[in-house]
Amino acid sequence: MLEIKNLYKNFGGIKAINNVSLEIKKSSITALIGPNGAGKTTLFNIINGSIKPDSGNIKLNNLNITGYEPHQLFDLGILRTFQIAHEFSSLTVRDNLMMVPPNQIGESILNTWIKSKKIKLEETKILNKANEVLDFLQLKHLANEYAGNLSGGQKKLLELGRTMMVEPEIVLLDEVGAGVNRTLLNTIGDAILRLNKELNYTFCMIEHDIEFISRLCDPVIVMAEGSVLMTDTISKVKKNEEVIQVYLGRN
Repeated sequence: MLEIKNLYKNFGGIKAINNVSLEIKKSSITALIGPNGAGKTTLFNIINGSIKPDSGNIKLNNLNITGYEPHQLFDLGILRTFQIAHEFSSLTVRDNLMMVPPNQIGESILNTWIKSKKIKLEETKILNKANEVLDFLQLKHLANEYAGNLSGGQKKLLELGRTMMVEPEIVLLDEVGAGVNRTLLNTIGDAILRLNKELNYTFCMIEHDIEFISRLCDPVIVMAEGSVLMTDTISKVKKNEEVIQVYLGRN
C-alpha cells in the first residue's frame, strides 16, 4: 500500500532520514521502533506532509504522493495521531468526532439558508456514525464530556475514534501507548486489532512498549540514526545483536 524509496531529509548537517526505503502492506499492523533520535517521528511527518523530503519518493497505492500537503493526504486517506493527543478540549467527545468528516454542507453560510434539509440529513448521518464509533471504543458514557477532561489514555482512544469517522487507507499512530495505564492500553490494543481484523484497517505505529508491539505488530521495522536497520518479526528483532546494542539493551 505505502512504498517509500531512497528518502533523505537533512536538518543542517544532521541526517535525520538517511536513504530510507520500506513498504507497508495493506491490512498489516507494522511497528516502527528505534532509540530516540532514530528518525521515526521525522519519517511520520514526511509521510503525512508536515515536512517535505530533500529527495526520494513516497507512493500510496502506486500514486506518487511525494510533497503533497497534509490536507491532500487526508483526502487520500492518510491519517495521523500524535504522541500528545490533539483533541479540541472545549468540545465534547461526540463533537470532536462529528467535526472530522471534511467538506460538510453546513460549513458554507449560504448553504445554511438554501440547503437546510440536506444539512440536517448529513448531520444525522454523521451523528449516527459518531455514536457507532463511541460504542466501538467503549466511550459512549463520555459522549457529552468535554474532551479536555479526559485522561491521557481516553484522549488516545478519542484520537483513534477520529480516524474512524472517515475511510482511512492507513493510520499512523505515534506512541499510542505513551503515558497510558496498562488496563486502558489493553483496551486500545483490542480496538486496533478489531479495526484491523474486522474492518481491514492498515496501521503503522511508532511504539516503545515491546509487550504491546509483540501482541499487535507484524512486521517490525527498526530504525537507527535515520536509517532502517532491519525489518522482521518481533521475535527475530529481539534476538538481533545489532538491535540489542543500539536499542533494546541487555537484561
